[in-house]
Amino acid sequence: MKSTTEDYIKHIYLLQASGIRIRTSVLAELMHISMPSVSEMVKKLTDSGYISSRPYHGFKLTRQGEELALTLIRKHRLLEYFMVKVLNFEWEEVHQEAEKLEHAVSEKFINSLEKVLGYPESDPHGHPIPDIRGKIKTRNSIPLSEAPAGKYYTVSSVSDRSEEILKYLKDIGVQINSKIKIKGSLSFDGSVIMYYKKKKYLFSRKIAQNIFVNLN
Repeated sequence: MKSTTEDYIKHIYLLQASGIRIRTSVLAELMHISMPSVSEMVKKLTDSGYISSRPYHGFKLTRQGEELALTLIRKHRLLEYFMVKVLNFEWEEVHQEAEKLEHAVSEKFINSLEKVLGYPESDPHGHPIPDIRGKIKTRNSIPLSEAPAGKYYTVSSVSDRSEEILKYLKDIGVQINSKIKIKGSLSFDGSVIMYYKKKKYLFSRKIAQNIFVNLN
């Protein structure tokens, strides 16, 4: 299967897992591809049995599609872990590299890599790694942008799609398992006021939407 087709299936899964209603326009915006191209691919994936779609109701992956998506996500996250823990890449550097490599490595390779790495449960950004059977742990994390003020939280994961956000968090020392306190938010733009190691920070809504936390 071509890497472009696999990318579609993986992105549909990630949108589906986020609870977003998947439509052609949403997928086109996420993947920076024209809507006619997305519509054509959706038809191909439907005909191939990877997705099911209903007019005006969006579409979703079939069981076959979910299995393929989880295989790709497993490869991606194990490769990210390998690059950070063994090759000493920074956490903002690995996403694009893993995007390329996930289509090239075999399942035999990735299973052996997982064993050598000691069966890690999460990638460097805190996302759970599917096991060899395609099982993935669910978490009850919420976006920082939706976390009630006045409470302490633990950072559980950070989106790996923005190098700028990851670099910023690294610069101020925020990482997975960091303890933070939400002071409040600005009503006019949704920015979040938080404290980390006794220092005050103002996170824009965009940054706060890319950080996921658990209540302490």
